[in-house]
Amino acid sequence: MNIIVNAFEELKNNISKCNNCGLCETRNNIVFGEGNIYSPLVIIGEAPGEEEDLTGRPFVGKAGELLTNILKAAGFNREEIYITNVVKCRPPENRDPDQSEQFACRDYLESQLLLIRPKIIITMGNVATKSILSTTKGITSIRGQLFDWRGIKLFPMFHPSFLLRNESRAKGSPKDLTWQDIKYIKKLYDEVKNIKNDD
Repeated sequence: MNIIVNAFEELKNNISKCNNCGLCETRNNIVFGEGNIYSPLVIIGEAPGEEEDLTGRPFVGKAGELLTNILKAAGFNREEIYITNVVKCRPPENRDPDQSEQFACRDYLESQLLLIRPKIIITMGNVATKSILSTTKGITSIRGQLFDWRGIKLFPMFHPSFLLRNESRAKGSPKDLTWQDIKYIKKLYDEVKNIKNDD
């Protein structure tokens, strides 16, 4: 195994023993993340839900199925990108992780991003977007905008769970806007995927 793979395994092992916050007391599994650790694109959600906590995999419940379908429709293979969350343990009753829990996990997420060195980050929903961008603005007001985050293109999108609660596909609806967003991301991805990182 190479240095990056070894570093990822060590980080995952460290997180599996983490007790930085109270979420460690109720988790079944940590949800570290999965996908291509060399991907130019990383998707960051907020926190594991029940299915994720049971399986140890991110975005595998109903919202995860929808995310996979959205990616596939835009021409992505889910395995070619990397998917993780702001926090690695499930908050009880699927509540939003509070700021102290986000802070407790922040170094882990930062370490993942340092190792992957993505060119594009998608933040899914309010929690991930506010946490990464350190903003108080809600997802509705800033989704679809491109931000520069430490030299990385960061693009907030609606969380798939929000789309599940909004069935309309009418022009301007969350589902319509998400389709426009993911097509834009695919265009960006195709532009950067073969550009090598500077060593």
